[in-house]
Parts: sequence; C-alpha cells; structure tokens
Amino acid sequence: MKFADLNLPEQVMQGVADAGFSDCTPIQEKTLPLSLGGKDVAGQAQTGTGKTAAFLISLFTKLLRSGRGGERRHPRAIILAPTRELVVQIEKDAQVLGAHCGFTIQAIYGGVDYMKQKNALKEGADVVVGTPGRLIDYLKQKVYSLKEIEMLVIDEADRMFDMGFIADLRFILRRLPPYDKRQNLMFSATLNQRVMELAYEFMNVPEKVAVTPEQMTAERVEQVLYHVGRKEKFPLLLGLLRKEGMERTMIFVNTKREAEFLDERLNANDFPCRVISGDVEQRKRLKILEDFKSGKLPIMIATDVASRGLHIDGVSHVINYDLPQDAEDYVHRIGRTARAGAEGKAISMADEDGAFHLEAIHEYIKDKIPVEWAEDDLFVHDFKRVKPRPKGQETRAKGPTRHGRKHPEAEKKEPEGEKKKRSRPRRKKNPAAGEGGTPPAAE
Repeated sequence: MKFADLNLPEQVMQGVADAGFSDCTPIQEKTLPLSLGGKDVAGQAQTGTGKTAAFLISLFTKLLRSGRGGERRHPRAIILAPTRELVVQIEKDAQVLGAHCGFTIQAIYGGVDYMKQKNALKEGADVVVGTPGRLIDYLKQKVYSLKEIEMLVIDEADRMFDMGFIADLRFILRRLPPYDKRQNLMFSATLNQRVMELAYEFMNVPEKVAVTPEQMTAERVEQVLYHVGRKEKFPLLLGLLRKEGMERTMIFVNTKREAEFLDERLNANDFPCRVISGDVEQRKRLKILEDFKSGKLPIMIATDVASRGLHIDGVSHVINYDLPQDAEDYVHRIGRTARAGAEGKAISMADEDGAFHLEAIHEYIKDKIPVEWAEDDLFVHDFKRVKPRPKGQETRAKGPTRHGRKHPEAEKKEPEGEKKKRSRPRRKKNPAAGEGGTPPAAE
C-alpha cells in the first residue's frame, strides 16, 4: 500500500513527502485504514518498523478534519512516552510530518527548560508530547488542561510498566475526556496481558493489530556471539573495534558503573566514546546523541535507557558487552542497527554470568545466535590499563527510586542543607544498656 492510496489531507501528504515516505510498512498498512476511520487501535510491531509515523499521520489527519474547537490554549492531542529520548525523537518526527499542518507541537520532559516549557504550555500547544512526570507537574499547577483532548497516543506502553510509570499514566488518563469522546491509539513492541488490560480500561473497544514476524529480530542484522571469560572481554572488544572498522557503534552494558569504567578504558586506549544513561544530565544526553548522530562521536556506551525509541541512521554495529538480563531488551538493543532497510551487525559477549541469560534470549527470539570462536590474535593485551573507581566514589543515582527502579523524572539534586536537616538524630545511649548501647531484652 502507498500513502497516496489513503486519501490523506494535502498538508499531511506534503509532510509524508518531506520525510521521504512513499510505501507503507506492514504496521502502517494494517493500522492506518483503521485509525483514519476513527477506530481505536492497539498496535504491536518490532522496533524500527514505522509505528511513530503511523500514529502521527492519524493524529494530524484527525485534527485537520475535526476543525478547531474549545479554548485556543488547551492541547487537542497528547502523546505519552516513557523516556526523554523517545519524546525528543517523536517531537522531531512530528515537526517534519506536520510541517504544513499549522499545528503547534510542544515536547515536555524533565531535566531541562522548566520555565520555558511551562510558558510554552501557557501560551498554547495543539499537540503535546511528553513523559508522565513533568506533564503531571504542570497539570497539578493548572498550567494546562486536558479537557479538550481529541486524541490520545501511548507509545511503548509495555515500557511504561517496566519503568514504574503506570500510576502516573493512570493519573493522566483519568483526567481526559470520556474514552468514547476521544480517539485512542496505543503502540508497543509487545502487547502483553497487563498492557491489554490498560487498553480495555481506557480505550473504546480497541482493534488489536499485531505485526510480529516469525523472526523476532530485524532481518538485515547479522548476529554473532562470542563465549569469553570476564577478564578477556575488554581485550576482545579492543580487537573487534580494530578489526571491524566500526564507524558508528553502540555498546550496551547492564550497569552505570560498568559503563563509566568502560568509557575510561576505551578513551585511554584511543577510542573516543561517551556514556548515555539515566543519570546523565539531560543537556549532556542530548549533546552526546547529537554528536553520535552527526558522526562526531564514533562510539556511544549505553544502558538500556537508550535501547528503545532512538532512531539513529547509520549505526553500523551494536555490541552487547553485557548480555541483557531481560530477553526483550536483546531485541530492542540490536534493533538500533539495520534500521529503515539498512544492514548492520550485532556482536554479543557471553561471560560466566551472561551465559545464564542465553536460554531465555534464544527462546524469545525463536532462534539461536550464531556462535564464533575468537582466535588468539583477535585479543589485544598491550592496552593501557585504568583502575576502576572505588565503589564509594562512583556517581550516585539522583532522586528517589520507584519499585526498585530509578524514576527518569527524578533528576534534581538535593541541597546539602536539606540532607543535614533530615539526617536521623544520634540516639542517646541507654544507661541500662550494656557497653554496646543495646537495651536489655525485656525492654
């Protein structure tokens, strides 16, 4: 199916042409006829298949056809996404696809421009793209209202659950107009039972559309797995970087501490790289992403905060320095390469711990990752060594945790004075207690 066959408004077709689209992807071909017809849709497809364009085209078409109603300053459509990077990407795509529609599009996310975003909402925005935390903050201050919302889009709904956003998501959804007075679209890489329960609760008899090929991973990704000891991982990584000539490479690790240590070691050995994780300040994260996209930065080290929602053209290699503990994350990680029909290579290293996750990954992707055995000459042993930081000196997570995970919106540093005020007072020694200050058992 071609976009020209869908009877889209001229303004939307101009945006589609600007984006360089002509043929629909499978998820677009299945969902657009439904969503353009006014139906609610819950769409499932693997990463990098055009879900963003599918819901943006539907959104702009609906707003153009319905005309302007209600107060000028209140948003008419809201798009919810779990991570700041995904919000930025959606807003960027929306600016291209909606360039000729005349709508004001505003991104709302934590970490930057608090007053600037607040003032933009006050002035009025037709389409708001945001993370739940910052949106709720402004909503409680009555900066904007949700009473004029005509379309709701939830992107990466399963990730909302994973990141502890479900309470915030429900807070927002309960303040929208009734579900039958708006159109609702939900897109995700997986539509499990809990996601569908959310869909049936807040959507109007949604049509479930799944585009899940037998091969879970992108077809054009060449996958390879190396079994390697923990102490041999870095020598092998250096050998691979030298051999493969990786022009734009993403390296995934499981912890921020490992990311920082790997960053120091690679830079010390003349492989320029930067780290992107949930604790990096937002301005720095955006600058790192921009440098990586433009080619100024050849290597980016990332935790799983970056494995979803980022569309970066030309990523030649993805390296799983640590195998992910969640099998789904393997698919999302390697989906950063071979996007939009390009080719790419995904290299994974299974050490003594990582090998335990292989069975779950193979079961999830319904295939086995091809194994290669590294020759001795592939390992580099004459590298510059860097001492790991003592555990007490590592960068501490900023902000509270939720369900054992760091909330992405909690980035503000607590003033030193506040910490002291809240510190627990020293308990006086009980005179009746022994030398250690422990009260007698009877007390």
